[in-house]
Amino acid sequence: MWMRAVQIAFVYVGTVVGAGFATGKEIVQFFTQYGSIGVVTIAMSGCLFIFFGTRLMVMANRLQARSYEQFNAYLFGKMSVVVNLFMFVVLFSVTSVMLSGAGAVFEEQLHMPAYVGLLFTMLLAFVTMLFGLNGILSVNMVVVPLMIIFSLSIALINESDIVWTKPPLAAFFSPFAYVAFNLAMAQVVLVPLATEVRDERAIRLGGWLGGILLMFILFSSHFALSLLPNLPSYSIPMAEVVKRSLTSFYGLYVVMIYGEIFTSFIAGVFGLHRKLALFSPTPTFVLVMLLFAMYAFSLVGYHALLTVLYPLFGYVSIIFIFLLFYRKMPS
Repeated sequence: MWMRAVQIAFVYVGTVVGAGFATGKEIVQFFTQYGSIGVVTIAMSGCLFIFFGTRLMVMANRLQARSYEQFNAYLFGKMSVVVNLFMFVVLFSVTSVMLSGAGAVFEEQLHMPAYVGLLFTMLLAFVTMLFGLNGILSVNMVVVPLMIIFSLSIALINESDIVWTKPPLAAFFSPFAYVAFNLAMAQVVLVPLATEVRDERAIRLGGWLGGILLMFILFSSHFALSLLPNLPSYSIPMAEVVKRSLTSFYGLYVVMIYGEIFTSFIAGVFGLHRKLALFSPTPTFVLVMLLFAMYAFSLVGYHALLTVLYPLFGYVSIIFIFLLFYRKMPS
């Protein structure tokens, strides 16, 4: 049971984190920009990740939902058709952004052409997807422990004094928005994963462990980022932290960034492929076409599209966790 719970926890963590998490931008936006109250709001986020993540997986297991569409049908009822279509568009867009981010890592950090990073990531994703959920489990069993080690190093080396100030009201809304958005995206992997695990005790334990690990990584990153002067001016604030305090580990940080991007990327590919494969007798061909469609999309201007989609998906996500709380747990 414990081994399965650890696997679930690692997939939970690996699916939630992504490019914004690895670079520190998400953490700054939702927590650190509000000052020391971020300690409280991160603790709130951890509790929400534990409660809602566990509830989502247990509910999916009892429903025997094999995809996020089936799960949303239970939550949203007749509106699920519209929600699932909208979610497909958002998921495709965000996953394409992850692919673009992988190319940027190769270009900016390894000084190689971006298309090399894109093609390498597509090939790696193709091989991973051939193994289905087991492939995703294997990738996260490698990447997430690396993340934890890195976060522990950040926490031990960087010490910050907590100075309490009066926070804005928005600071207390941030945990709900952050958890809602990430869980709405993560359900594409967490729902089928929970359905394939027969032991509900392992699911509950995995949900708790995953939420605690996410809270720990958030705490360590927040404390390190809070030491940076002029924090909003950095496009990749975590890279600045590493350069200042962990210079010898910068190579590890680059690997970690890529790993976090890749775990989120394959989560999106998995969810999209599961849906599209239903309409074709050749799932492998669908996977290849999906990856190349993302490659094409990652090369064009998608920022304007995401500027519109992200806020809208934020509202849908809030409704998602409300219904996750409101709907009766299947027996």
